Amino acid sequence: MAGLKCLEGAQGDVNRDYDVIIVGGGPAALAAAVYTCRALLKTVIFEKQYLGGQLVGTDLIENYPGFPEVISGVDLIQRMEAQAKRFGVEVRYEEVLKLQVENGLKIVTTDSGTYGSHAVILAAGAEPKKMNVPGEKEFYGRGVSYCATCDGAFYRGKDVVVVGGGDSAITEGIFLTKYANTIQIIHRRDAFRATKIYLDEAFSNPKIKIVLNTVVESIHGQEKVEGVVVQNMVTNEKRDIPCQGVFIFIGSVPNTGFLGNLLCVDVGCHIETNIHMETSIEGLYAVGDIRKNSYRQIATAIGEGVTAAIAAEHRLAELRALGKIK
Repeated sequence: MAGLKCLEGAQGDVNRDYDVIIVGGGPAALAAAVYTCRALLKTVIFEKQYLGGQLVGTDLIENYPGFPEVISGVDLIQRMEAQAKRFGVEVRYEEVLKLQVENGLKIVTTDSGTYGSHAVILAAGAEPKKMNVPGEKEFYGRGVSYCATCDGAFYRGKDVVVVGGGDSAITEGIFLTKYANTIQIIHRRDAFRATKIYLDEAFSNPKIKIVLNTVVESIHGQEKVEGVVVQNMVTNEKRDIPCQGVFIFIGSVPNTGFLGNLLCVDVGCHIETNIHMETSIEGLYAVGDIRKNSYRQIATAIGEGVTAAIAAEHRLAELRALGKIK
């Protein structure tokens, strides 16, 4: 099917060749593209760097259905890319700078052009907040992780440190007790922000040790993490904690800056959707880590991408039936 042409909407030099525009190139985006392309909707993915997002930085994946053997993030995303391209998705390496809506037409401005469509899927993902301490970047994937569900099983019988004070830090710390020998949860304040029921479970677990009023100064090791240097905020005392893993849960920042105040009134907010992954704007969908209440798993991101793709297909069919688009 050729790109759906708008009978009314934005004027000017807007490329309207695409039926569906997908912003972002992670698993949710590629899954959506497979479904929209199979529905004969001309689809483009805009990705500013490389396909895969955070998945590319995951060394081994063992919880994705269909792969009884472990698979690397790079290998998995290459398979997803090949499948999407087999069905005809176009990938353009352009950074999306702005999204506007005019008469129902979603207008996407990149660093190379302006594009319009009545169906846009936001799959731009989120970035874990970083501590920005020495060793954090260097040991990412070699002891530093931002996802216990993804990487916890690799720390069987090992000692790990969890950094953070919210629900994510506590629940992920509890999850790690399935594998790790000891877990020290380090929080820079004198009390946690986490839900009481989670705190009660953590405090009662013999594998978990709570370290309050403390910050991580640096992460060190040779080829992999061997320990962290921490400082007590009250006494200023510094000490070394030997460990083989550091799990950081101090929040995440969704990549929503290009939206301005279109969907988010606060900087860094996650986008709310309905069960069809549709935002408060008709024909605009959000999937994966950019979405509020997402589980941040490969499998769930793919399910969300498929859901949005099917909803977008139905939305375009309705507009065509009403004579609003060709």
